[in-house]
Amino acid sequence: MSATTGQGAHLLLVDDDDDLLRLLSMRLSANGYRVTAVGSAEAALARLSIELPRLVISDIRLPDRDGMALFQEIRRSYPALPVILLTAHGTIPDAVEATTLGAYAYLTKPFDAKVLLERIAQALSLAAPAARASEAGEAWRSAIISRSQCMDELLAEARLVAASDASILIRGESGTGKELLAQAIHRASRRAQAPFIAVNCGAIPEALLESELFGHVKGAYTGAVTSREGLLQAADGGTLFLDEIGDMPLLLQVKLLRVLQERVVRQLGSDVARPVDVRILSATHRDLDAAMHEGQFREDLYYRLNVITLTLPPLAQRREDIAPLATQFLQTLAAKYGKTVRGFAPDALEALTTSAWPGNVRQLYNAVEHVCALATSPLVPLSLVQRALRVPSLEVLSYTEARQRFERNYLVQLLKLTDGNVADAARLAERNRTEFYRLLQKHNLDASMFRADVASERQDDALKNQ
Repeated sequence: MSATTGQGAHLLLVDDDDDLLRLLSMRLSANGYRVTAVGSAEAALARLSIELPRLVISDIRLPDRDGMALFQEIRRSYPALPVILLTAHGTIPDAVEATTLGAYAYLTKPFDAKVLLERIAQALSLAAPAARASEAGEAWRSAIISRSQCMDELLAEARLVAASDASILIRGESGTGKELLAQAIHRASRRAQAPFIAVNCGAIPEALLESELFGHVKGAYTGAVTSREGLLQAADGGTLFLDEIGDMPLLLQVKLLRVLQERVVRQLGSDVARPVDVRILSATHRDLDAAMHEGQFREDLYYRLNVITLTLPPLAQRREDIAPLATQFLQTLAAKYGKTVRGFAPDALEALTTSAWPGNVRQLYNAVEHVCALATSPLVPLSLVQRALRVPSLEVLSYTEARQRFERNYLVQLLKLTDGNVADAARLAERNRTEFYRLLQKHNLDASMFRADVASERQDDALKNQ
Protein backbone atom coordinates (compact mmCIF):
# COMPACT_ATOMS: atom_id res chain seq x y z
CA MET A 1 0.00 0.00 0.00
CA SER A 2 1.48 3.34 -1.04
CA ALA A 3 1.55 6.48 1.00
CA THR A 4 -0.94 8.03 -1.36
CA THR A 5 -3.56 5.48 -0.34
CA GLY A 6 -2.99 6.13 3.36
CA GLN A 7 -0.31 3.79 4.68
CA GLY A 8 -0.42 3.99 8.48
CA ALA A 9 -3.66 6.01 8.40
CA HIS A 10 -5.71 6.02 11.58
CA LEU A 11 -9.17 4.40 11.19
CA LEU A 12 -12.00 4.41 13.73
CA LEU A 13 -14.25 1.29 13.72
CA VAL A 14 -17.67 1.49 15.39
CA ASP A 15 -19.77 -1.71 15.83
CA ASP A 16 -21.43 -3.45 18.76
CA ASP A 17 -20.47 -6.88 17.36
CA ASP A 18 -17.26 -7.75 19.22
CA ASP A 19 -16.36 -10.59 16.86
CA LEU A 20 -16.72 -8.37 13.78
CA LEU A 21 -14.69 -5.62 15.45
CA ARG A 22 -11.89 -8.06 16.27
CA LEU A 23 -11.87 -9.54 12.75
CA LEU A 24 -11.92 -6.16 11.00
CA SER A 25 -9.23 -4.77 13.28
CA MET A 26 -6.94 -7.70 12.47
CA ARG A 27 -7.48 -7.40 8.70
CA LEU A 28 -7.02 -3.65 8.60
CA SER A 29 -3.96 -3.75 10.86
CA ALA A 30 -2.47 -6.41 8.60
CA ASN A 31 -2.91 -4.00 5.69
CA GLY A 32 -0.92 -1.26 7.37
CA TYR A 33 -3.66 0.78 9.04
CA ARG A 34 -3.70 1.98 12.64
CA VAL A 35 -7.07 0.95 14.05
CA THR A 36 -9.14 2.10 17.01
CA ALA A 37 -12.24 -0.04 17.67
CA VAL A 38 -15.22 1.00 19.83
CA GLY A 39 -18.60 -0.57 20.47
CA SER A 40 -20.97 2.43 20.65
CA ALA A 41 -21.71 5.85 19.20
CA GLU A 42 -20.94 7.55 22.53
CA ALA A 43 -17.55 5.85 22.68
CA ALA A 44 -16.89 6.91 19.08
CA LEU A 45 -17.69 10.58 19.84
CA ALA A 46 -15.42 10.42 22.88
CA ARG A 47 -12.57 9.07 20.75
CA LEU A 48 -13.15 11.76 18.09
CA SER A 49 -12.79 14.46 20.74
CA ILE A 50 -9.40 13.00 21.70
CA GLU A 51 -7.93 12.22 18.29
CA LEU A 52 -9.35 12.75 14.81
CA PRO A 53 -8.90 9.70 12.54
CA ARG A 54 -8.58 9.77 8.77
CA LEU A 55 -11.75 7.71 8.29
CA VAL A 56 -14.71 6.34 10.29
CA ILE A 57 -16.28 2.95 9.52
CA SER A 58 -19.56 2.51 11.43
CA ASP A 59 -22.46 0.11 11.65
CA ILE A 60 -25.86 1.77 11.21
CA ARG A 61 -27.42 -0.28 14.04
CA LEU A 62 -25.83 0.65 17.39
CA PRO A 63 -27.18 0.12 20.92
CA ASP A 64 -27.19 3.62 22.45
CA ARG A 65 -27.43 6.00 19.52
CA ASP A 66 -27.93 4.61 16.01
CA GLY A 67 -25.30 4.95 13.33
CA MET A 68 -27.36 7.52 11.42
CA ALA A 69 -27.37 9.82 14.46
CA LEU A 70 -23.63 9.27 14.85
CA PHE A 71 -23.09 10.02 11.17
CA GLN A 72 -25.09 13.26 11.41
CA GLU A 73 -23.08 14.34 14.45
CA ILE A 74 -19.84 13.66 12.56
CA ARG A 75 -21.09 15.67 9.57
CA ARG A 76 -21.97 18.52 11.90
CA SER A 77 -18.73 18.58 13.89
CA TYR A 78 -16.21 17.21 11.36
CA PRO A 79 -17.65 17.96 7.89
CA ALA A 80 -14.56 16.84 5.95
CA LEU A 81 -14.15 13.49 7.78
CA PRO A 82 -15.15 10.61 5.44
CA VAL A 83 -17.55 7.94 6.75
CA ILE A 84 -18.22 4.43 5.42
CA LEU A 85 -21.41 2.82 6.73
CA LEU A 86 -22.00 -0.91 7.31
CA THR A 87 -25.59 -1.98 6.96
CA ALA A 88 -27.83 -5.04 7.16
CA HIS A 89 -30.48 -5.48 4.45
CA GLY A 90 -33.17 -3.91 6.65
CA THR A 91 -31.24 -0.66 7.00
CA ILE A 92 -30.26 -0.17 3.36
CA PRO A 93 -32.74 2.76 2.91
CA ASP A 94 -31.04 4.57 5.81
CA ALA A 95 -27.64 3.97 4.24
CA VAL A 96 -28.81 5.22 0.84
CA GLU A 97 -30.15 8.38 2.49
CA ALA A 98 -26.87 8.87 4.33
CA THR A 99 -24.91 8.81 1.06
CA THR A 100 -27.09 11.69 -0.20
CA LEU A 101 -26.11 13.57 2.95
CA GLY A 102 -22.41 13.09 2.37
CA ALA A 103 -21.46 9.59 3.54
CA TYR A 104 -18.64 8.29 1.36
CA ALA A 105 -20.10 4.79 0.83
CA TYR A 106 -22.07 1.96 2.42
CA LEU A 107 -21.43 -1.79 2.40
CA THR A 108 -24.05 -4.45 2.99
CA LYS A 109 -23.22 -7.22 5.46
CA PRO A 110 -21.72 -9.70 4.86
CA PHE A 111 -19.24 -7.82 2.70
CA ASP A 112 -16.09 -8.82 0.84
CA ALA A 113 -12.98 -7.69 2.75
CA LYS A 114 -11.31 -6.82 -0.56
CA VAL A 115 -14.16 -4.44 -1.44
CA LEU A 116 -13.89 -2.77 1.97
CA LEU A 117 -10.14 -2.24 1.49
CA GLU A 118 -10.78 -0.72 -1.92
CA ARG A 119 -13.43 1.66 -0.50
CA ILE A 120 -11.08 2.69 2.31
CA ALA A 121 -8.22 3.41 -0.11
CA GLN A 122 -10.54 5.43 -2.37
CA ALA A 123 -11.98 7.43 0.54
CA LEU A 124 -8.52 8.25 1.89
CA SER A 125 -7.26 9.35 -1.53
CA LEU A 126 -10.25 11.65 -2.05
CA ALA A 127 -10.72 12.86 1.51
CA ALA A 128 -10.36 16.58 2.10
CA PRO A 129 -7.02 17.49 3.63
CA ALA A 130 -8.94 19.10 6.52
CA ALA A 131 -10.01 15.64 7.63
CA ARG A 132 -6.33 14.91 8.28
CA ALA A 133 -5.81 18.09 10.28
CA SER A 134 -5.11 16.45 13.64
CA GLU A 135 -2.90 13.70 12.29
CA ALA A 136 -0.90 15.74 9.78
CA GLY A 137 -0.86 19.06 11.64
CA GLU A 138 -2.95 20.73 8.95
CA ALA A 139 -5.49 22.65 10.99
CA TRP A 140 -4.15 25.71 9.12
CA ARG A 141 -6.45 24.94 6.15
CA SER A 142 -9.41 23.43 7.96
CA ALA A 143 -11.75 26.23 6.81
CA ILE A 144 -11.23 25.21 3.17
CA ILE A 145 -13.55 22.32 2.29
CA SER A 146 -12.29 20.32 -0.67
CA ARG A 147 -11.63 16.81 -1.88
CA SER A 148 -10.51 17.59 -5.44
CA GLN A 149 -7.05 16.80 -6.71
CA CYS A 150 -6.44 20.29 -8.08
CA MET A 151 -7.22 21.90 -4.71
CA ASP A 152 -5.14 19.31 -2.88
CA GLU A 153 -2.16 20.21 -5.09
CA LEU A 154 -2.74 23.96 -4.64
CA LEU A 155 -2.95 23.62 -0.85
CA ALA A 156 0.21 21.53 -0.75
CA GLU A 157 2.00 24.30 -2.65
CA ALA A 158 0.49 26.96 -0.37
CA ARG A 159 1.72 25.04 2.68
CA LEU A 160 5.25 25.05 1.30
CA VAL A 161 5.38 28.76 0.46
CA ALA A 162 3.74 29.73 3.76
CA ALA A 163 7.01 28.95 5.53
CA SER A 164 8.82 31.77 3.71
CA ASP A 165 8.22 35.51 3.94
CA ALA A 166 7.89 35.91 0.17
CA SER A 167 5.05 38.05 -1.15
CA ILE A 168 2.30 35.95 -2.73
CA LEU A 169 -0.18 36.99 -5.42
CA ILE A 170 -3.37 34.93 -5.35
CA ARG A 171 -5.20 34.87 -8.66
CA GLY A 172 -8.68 33.57 -9.30
CA GLU A 173 -12.17 34.46 -10.39
CA SER A 174 -14.47 36.33 -8.02
CA GLY A 175 -15.99 34.05 -5.41
CA THR A 176 -13.32 31.33 -5.50
CA GLY A 177 -12.17 31.96 -1.92
CA LYS A 178 -8.98 34.02 -2.27
CA GLU A 179 -9.26 35.51 1.23
CA LEU A 180 -9.81 32.05 2.76
CA LEU A 181 -6.60 30.86 1.10
CA ALA A 182 -4.75 33.94 2.36
CA GLN A 183 -5.96 33.25 5.91
CA ALA A 184 -4.80 29.64 5.61
CA ILE A 185 -1.34 30.72 4.45
CA HIS A 186 -1.12 33.11 7.40
CA ARG A 187 -2.07 30.33 9.85
CA ALA A 188 0.60 28.07 8.36
CA SER A 189 3.31 30.72 8.62
CA ARG A 190 5.62 31.74 11.45
CA ARG A 191 3.39 34.83 11.78
CA ALA A 192 0.32 32.79 12.76
CA GLN A 193 0.12 34.28 16.26
CA ALA A 194 0.37 37.86 14.93
CA PRO A 195 -2.48 39.84 13.27
CA PHE A 196 -4.02 38.96 9.92
CA ILE A 197 -5.63 42.08 8.45
CA ALA A 198 -7.57 42.14 5.18
CA VAL A 199 -8.48 45.23 3.17
CA ASN A 200 -10.42 45.38 -0.09
CA CYS A 201 -8.67 47.98 -2.24
CA GLY A 202 -11.66 48.32 -4.54
CA ALA A 203 -14.29 48.79 -1.84
CA ILE A 204 -12.71 51.82 -0.10
CA PRO A 205 -12.85 55.26 -1.78
CA GLU A 206 -9.45 56.48 -2.98
CA ALA A 207 -9.48 59.45 -0.59
CA LEU A 208 -9.87 57.10 2.40
CA LEU A 209 -7.70 54.21 1.26
CA GLU A 210 -4.42 56.07 1.78
CA SER A 211 -5.35 56.95 5.36
CA GLU A 212 -6.59 53.40 6.00
CA LEU A 213 -3.34 51.83 4.84
CA PHE A 214 -0.73 54.29 6.06
CA GLY A 215 -2.49 56.13 8.90
CA HIS A 216 -2.34 59.88 9.52
CA VAL A 217 -1.24 62.37 12.12
CA LYS A 218 -3.49 64.97 13.67
CA GLY A 219 -4.16 67.83 11.26
CA ALA A 220 -2.92 65.91 8.18
CA TYR A 221 -6.13 66.90 6.38
CA THR A 222 -9.50 68.46 7.14
CA GLY A 223 -11.28 66.23 9.63
CA ALA A 224 -8.12 64.54 10.97
CA VAL A 225 -8.74 65.62 14.55
CA THR A 226 -6.63 62.84 16.04
CA SER A 227 -3.67 60.75 14.92
CA ARG A 228 -4.56 57.30 13.63
CA GLU A 229 -2.50 54.18 13.02
CA GLY A 230 -2.82 52.62 9.55
CA LEU A 231 -3.46 48.99 8.71
CA LEU A 232 0.18 48.45 7.78
CA GLN A 233 1.22 49.38 11.31
CA ALA A 234 -1.66 47.36 12.80
CA ALA A 235 -0.44 44.28 10.91
CA ASP A 236 3.15 44.72 12.16
CA GLY A 237 4.64 41.27 12.78
CA GLY A 238 1.79 39.63 10.90
CA THR A 239 0.17 39.56 7.46
CA LEU A 240 -1.63 42.24 5.44
CA PHE A 241 -3.94 40.88 2.76
CA LEU A 242 -4.66 43.35 -0.05
CA ASP A 243 -7.71 42.07 -1.90
CA GLU A 244 -8.42 43.40 -5.40
CA ILE A 245 -4.94 44.92 -5.58
CA GLY A 246 -5.58 45.69 -9.25
CA ASP A 247 -7.99 48.45 -8.16
CA MET A 248 -5.37 50.30 -6.09
CA PRO A 249 -4.83 53.88 -7.40
CA LEU A 250 -1.43 54.57 -8.97
CA LEU A 251 -0.44 57.10 -6.30
CA LEU A 252 -0.90 54.52 -3.56
CA GLN A 253 0.91 51.90 -5.62
CA VAL A 254 4.01 54.12 -5.40
CA LYS A 255 3.70 54.42 -1.61
CA LEU A 256 3.14 50.68 -1.19
CA LEU A 257 6.21 49.95 -3.33
CA ARG A 258 8.26 52.18 -1.01
CA VAL A 259 7.04 50.21 2.01
CA LEU A 260 8.05 46.94 0.37
CA GLN A 261 11.48 48.29 -0.57
CA GLU A 262 12.36 50.19 2.60
CA ARG A 263 10.24 48.33 5.18
CA VAL A 264 9.17 51.65 6.73
CA VAL A 265 5.84 53.50 6.83
CA ARG A 266 5.23 57.23 6.84
CA GLN A 267 1.86 58.37 8.10
CA LEU A 268 0.00 61.06 6.17
CA GLY A 269 1.27 64.45 7.35
CA SER A 270 4.36 63.03 9.05
CA ASP A 271 8.03 63.15 8.10
CA VAL A 272 8.91 60.36 10.50
CA ALA A 273 9.37 56.87 9.03
CA ARG A 274 8.50 53.94 11.29
CA PRO A 275 9.93 50.47 10.63
CA VAL A 276 7.33 47.81 9.91
CA ASP A 277 7.65 44.03 9.64
CA VAL A 278 4.70 42.81 7.62
CA ARG A 279 4.16 40.15 4.98
CA ILE A 280 2.05 41.21 2.02
CA LEU A 281 -0.40 38.78 0.43
CA SER A 282 -2.46 40.19 -2.42
CA ALA A 283 -5.25 38.96 -4.66
CA THR A 284 -6.96 39.95 -7.85
CA HIS A 285 -9.44 38.67 -10.39
CA ARG A 286 -8.15 41.21 -12.94
CA ASP A 287 -5.54 40.61 -15.64
CA LEU A 288 -2.63 42.56 -14.16
CA ASP A 289 -0.50 42.02 -17.26
CA ALA A 290 -3.13 43.89 -19.29
CA ALA A 291 -3.40 46.54 -16.56
CA MET A 292 0.38 47.10 -16.73
CA HIS A 293 0.21 47.39 -20.51
CA GLU A 294 -2.53 50.02 -20.15
CA GLY A 295 -0.54 51.96 -17.56
CA GLN A 296 -3.01 51.20 -14.75
CA PHE A 297 -0.63 49.09 -12.67
CA ARG A 298 3.05 49.66 -11.95
CA GLU A 299 5.38 47.02 -13.31
CA ASP A 300 7.88 47.38 -10.44
CA LEU A 301 5.13 46.84 -7.85
CA TYR A 302 3.79 43.87 -9.81
CA TYR A 303 7.13 42.06 -9.56
CA ARG A 304 7.42 42.90 -5.86
CA LEU A 305 4.00 41.41 -5.14
CA ASN A 306 4.23 38.51 -7.55
CA VAL A 307 7.23 36.69 -6.10
CA ILE A 308 5.02 33.58 -5.92
CA THR A 309 1.69 33.10 -7.72
CA LEU A 310 -1.08 30.77 -6.56
CA THR A 311 -4.13 30.38 -8.79
CA LEU A 312 -7.45 29.22 -7.36
CA PRO A 313 -9.41 27.14 -9.88
CA PRO A 314 -13.03 28.08 -10.60
CA LEU A 315 -15.65 25.85 -8.98
CA ALA A 316 -16.52 24.34 -12.38
CA GLN A 317 -13.01 22.82 -12.46
CA ARG A 318 -13.34 21.24 -9.00
CA ARG A 319 -16.76 19.63 -9.19
CA GLU A 320 -15.81 17.00 -6.60
CA ASP A 321 -15.94 19.83 -4.06
CA ILE A 322 -19.50 20.94 -4.81
CA ALA A 323 -21.29 18.21 -2.83
CA PRO A 324 -19.26 18.58 0.40
CA LEU A 325 -19.40 22.38 0.13
CA ALA A 326 -23.16 22.42 -0.42
CA THR A 327 -23.72 19.94 2.42
CA GLN A 328 -21.59 21.97 4.83
CA PHE A 329 -23.30 25.23 3.82
CA LEU A 330 -26.71 23.59 4.30
CA GLN A 331 -25.84 22.39 7.80
CA THR A 332 -24.55 25.83 8.79
CA LEU A 333 -27.55 27.65 7.32
CA ALA A 334 -30.08 25.17 8.72
CA ALA A 335 -28.76 25.98 12.19
CA LYS A 336 -28.93 29.70 11.37
CA TYR A 337 -32.57 29.50 10.25
CA GLY A 338 -33.61 26.92 12.82
CA LYS A 339 -34.58 24.45 10.08
CA THR A 340 -34.57 20.65 10.29
CA VAL A 341 -33.17 20.30 6.76
CA ARG A 342 -30.75 17.34 6.67
CA GLY A 343 -29.54 17.23 3.07
CA PHE A 344 -30.31 17.23 -0.64
CA ALA A 345 -32.34 14.71 -2.59
CA PRO A 346 -30.07 12.80 -5.02
CA ASP A 347 -31.39 14.59 -8.14
CA ALA A 348 -31.10 17.96 -6.36
CA LEU A 349 -27.46 17.23 -5.50
CA GLU A 350 -26.82 16.20 -9.10
CA ALA A 351 -28.29 19.48 -10.33
CA LEU A 352 -25.93 21.39 -8.04
CA THR A 353 -22.86 19.42 -9.12
CA THR A 354 -23.59 19.88 -12.85
CA SER A 355 -24.46 23.60 -12.75
CA ALA A 356 -22.12 26.16 -14.33
CA TRP A 357 -21.45 28.32 -11.20
CA PRO A 358 -20.04 31.45 -12.85
CA GLY A 359 -20.03 33.07 -9.39
CA ASN A 360 -18.08 30.13 -7.93
CA VAL A 361 -18.26 29.24 -4.22
CA ARG A 362 -19.91 32.54 -3.30
CA GLN A 363 -22.76 31.83 -5.71
CA LEU A 364 -23.08 28.26 -4.42
CA TYR A 365 -23.41 29.57 -0.85
CA ASN A 366 -26.14 32.00 -1.88
CA ALA A 367 -28.02 29.30 -3.79
CA VAL A 368 -27.89 27.00 -0.75
CA GLU A 369 -29.08 29.85 1.48
CA HIS A 370 -31.99 30.38 -0.93
CA VAL A 371 -33.10 26.74 -0.77
CA CYS A 372 -32.55 26.48 2.98
CA ALA A 373 -34.72 29.53 3.67
CA LEU A 374 -37.58 28.05 1.59
CA ALA A 375 -37.19 24.35 2.44
CA THR A 376 -40.17 22.67 4.11
CA SER A 377 -38.95 19.06 4.13
CA PRO A 378 -35.89 17.26 5.57
CA LEU A 379 -34.45 16.69 2.08
CA VAL A 380 -34.16 19.63 -0.32
CA PRO A 381 -36.03 18.66 -3.53
CA LEU A 382 -34.84 19.18 -7.11
CA SER A 383 -37.58 21.76 -7.78
CA LEU A 384 -36.25 24.07 -5.08
CA VAL A 385 -32.67 23.81 -6.37
CA GLN A 386 -33.85 24.51 -9.92
CA ARG A 387 -35.70 27.56 -8.66
CA ALA A 388 -32.58 28.85 -6.90
CA LEU A 389 -30.47 28.27 -10.02
CA ARG A 390 -32.93 30.24 -12.21
CA VAL A 391 -33.01 33.30 -9.95
CA PRO A 392 -30.90 36.13 -11.41
CA SER A 393 -28.54 36.77 -8.54
CA LEU A 394 -26.33 39.64 -7.46
CA GLU A 395 -23.94 37.14 -5.95
CA VAL A 396 -22.46 36.43 -9.39
CA LEU A 397 -20.95 39.93 -9.18
CA SER A 398 -18.59 40.75 -6.37
CA TYR A 399 -19.09 44.07 -4.60
CA THR A 400 -16.07 45.46 -6.46
CA GLU A 401 -17.41 44.38 -9.86
CA ALA A 402 -20.87 45.81 -9.12
CA ARG A 403 -19.32 49.08 -7.93
CA GLN A 404 -17.16 49.35 -11.06
CA ARG A 405 -20.14 48.68 -13.31
CA PHE A 406 -22.26 51.29 -11.54
CA GLU A 407 -19.40 53.82 -11.61
CA ARG A 408 -18.90 53.42 -15.37
CA ASN A 409 -22.63 53.65 -16.13
CA TYR A 410 -22.86 56.73 -13.92
CA LEU A 411 -20.03 58.45 -15.80
CA VAL A 412 -21.59 57.57 -19.18
CA GLN A 413 -24.93 59.08 -18.11
CA LEU A 414 -23.21 62.27 -16.88
CA LEU A 415 -21.31 62.67 -20.16
CA LYS A 416 -24.49 62.13 -22.15
CA LEU A 417 -26.31 64.67 -20.02
CA THR A 418 -23.57 67.29 -20.45
CA ASP A 419 -22.78 66.54 -24.11
CA GLY A 420 -19.27 65.50 -23.13
CA ASN A 421 -18.47 68.68 -21.20
CA VAL A 422 -16.05 67.46 -18.52
CA ALA A 423 -16.25 70.63 -16.41
CA ASP A 424 -20.06 70.39 -16.21
CA ALA A 425 -19.99 66.64 -15.57
CA ALA A 426 -17.40 67.03 -12.81
CA ARG A 427 -19.47 69.78 -11.20
CA LEU A 428 -22.59 67.58 -11.19
CA ALA A 429 -20.56 64.74 -9.68
CA GLU A 430 -19.10 67.14 -7.10
CA ARG A 431 -15.56 66.19 -8.10
CA ASN A 432 -12.69 68.32 -9.34
CA ARG A 433 -11.73 68.02 -12.99
CA THR A 434 -8.43 66.26 -12.32
CA GLU A 435 -10.13 63.51 -10.35
CA PHE A 436 -12.92 63.29 -12.93
CA TYR A 437 -10.41 62.86 -15.77
CA ARG A 438 -8.75 60.12 -13.73
CA LEU A 439 -12.09 58.33 -13.40
CA LEU A 440 -12.67 58.60 -17.16
CA GLN A 441 -9.20 57.15 -17.81
CA LYS A 442 -9.87 54.33 -15.34
CA HIS A 443 -12.97 53.30 -17.32
CA ASN A 444 -11.48 54.01 -20.79
CA LEU A 445 -14.04 56.72 -21.52
CA ASP A 446 -13.37 59.54 -24.01
CA ALA A 447 -15.50 62.59 -23.19
CA SER A 448 -15.18 63.92 -26.75
CA MET A 449 -17.19 60.97 -28.05
CA PHE A 450 -20.23 62.23 -26.16
CA ARG A 451 -20.31 65.69 -27.77
CA ALA A 452 -23.37 66.34 -29.88
CA ASP A 453 -21.40 67.09 -33.08
CA VAL A 454 -19.33 63.91 -32.76
CA ALA A 455 -22.40 61.81 -32.00
CA SER A 456 -24.13 63.29 -35.05
CA GLU A 457 -21.14 62.49 -37.28
CA ARG A 458 -21.08 58.91 -35.99
CA GLN A 459 -24.80 58.55 -36.72
CA ASP A 460 -24.33 59.94 -40.26
CA ASP A 461 -21.47 57.49 -40.88
CA ALA A 462 -23.64 54.64 -39.69
CA LEU A 463 -26.45 55.64 -42.06
CA LYS A 464 -24.02 55.88 -44.99
CA ASN A 465 -22.76 52.38 -44.31
CA GLN A 466 -26.22 50.86 -44.30
